[in-house]
Amino acid sequence: FSAPHRVDFRSLVRELAREIRARIDLRQIGARDEARAQGGIGPCGRDLCCSTFLKDFEPVSVRMAKDQDLPLNPLKISGACGRLMCCLKYEHPLYVKAQEVMPPKGSQVDTPQGSGRVVGVNVPSDTVTVRLNETGRRCVCSRASVCGSRQAYDAAYPEPGATTEPAG
Repeated sequence: FSAPHRVDFRSLVRELAREIRARIDLRQIGARDEARAQGGIGPCGRDLCCSTFLKDFEPVSVRMAKDQDLPLNPLKISGACGRLMCCLKYEHPLYVKAQEVMPPKGSQVDTPQGSGRVVGVNVPSDTVTVRLNETGRRCVCSRASVCGSRQAYDAAYPEPGATTEPAG
């Protein structure tokens, strides 16, 4: 059974065991375990992580949502169980690593379309949104195309017949 707080069913269990003449075991489970047992579809459109592959429920914090640039609206970051979504925990290391290798927001970068300022990053697609200095237009570039080391490599070893226009 699931309940928001501790419930004492000892007298009920004794009475049922006496009537049925069987051993009865009632266990209270948490909100995440209840969501696992019921199953369902998450906001991503896939089966709930807790009912498919997650075995242990590790603590999830609001800090993880902040690091992933998610809105701190409880309705948007809560799972089927009413607690913070489990996926925040297992996606968090990816976002921490991305912060180390992606140019930070506000930094000046050179893109194949010209220089500009980073206005956003998309970690899952490994892209950076840049507002171009010349036109004010926004462009989405792969992280590799705005990294200095990649640009130096491409300048030193150009591919024959390669274009500088990004795909898309």
